Amino acid sequence: MNIIKLINNNKNQFDKKFKNLLKHNLNNSILSKAMFYGSINGGKRIRPFLVSQASKLTNIDKNDSFIIAASIELIHSYSLIHDDLPCMDDDDFRRGKLSTHKKYNEATAILAGDALHDLAFTLLSGNLKSANYKSTLVLINELSTSIGHEGLALGQSFDLEFENKKISKSKILDMYSKKTGKLFEFSFSAPFILSKAKDSEIKFSKEFGL
Repeated sequence: MNIIKLINNNKNQFDKKFKNLLKHNLNNSILSKAMFYGSINGGKRIRPFLVSQASKLTNIDKNDSFIIAASIELIHSYSLIHDDLPCMDDDDFRRGKLSTHKKYNEATAILAGDALHDLAFTLLSGNLKSANYKSTLVLINELSTSIGHEGLALGQSFDLEFENKKISKSKILDMYSKKTGKLFEFSFSAPFILSKAKDSEIKFSKEFGL
């Protein structure tokens, strides 16, 4: 099977389970509707694909693999909702459909992004079958670091700072390594961390993901 078909098959399987998970966890409020809208965004689901491939290598539980992937996509979705806001990238459309703030409003979009961020950690902290408290805390710490002031958030800050400026290649690569790369790094390394792999294997998985 070629890689494109493999990715698409994984996307279709993930999307079906992801929609069911969202429907199970969300309600009929405007906020929940905005969260659902912003999460079902037509993405290729490359991050869940990386999780699935790493999970095959580490033989972790399929449910745990999905929970990790879902948590990552919730984080990714929150970041896209916020990226599109007028105070950020100011995009009215996301993959051919209205951005969340255009479909609803800016305040609802901000809150939807915030709530998706929180839902990701709710899932990760309470739904892993094969994790003990220590491994769960390590995963939470790794994901928090990946998206915080030294990861995704810093990368977005650089993106705004660099706009309409002549920037060196090294600074651009540094921006991408944080804004995009850190979450890829976590996607491939999380199953290794959960499986209690050797330090050298976890180090490799982070480098490969990045």
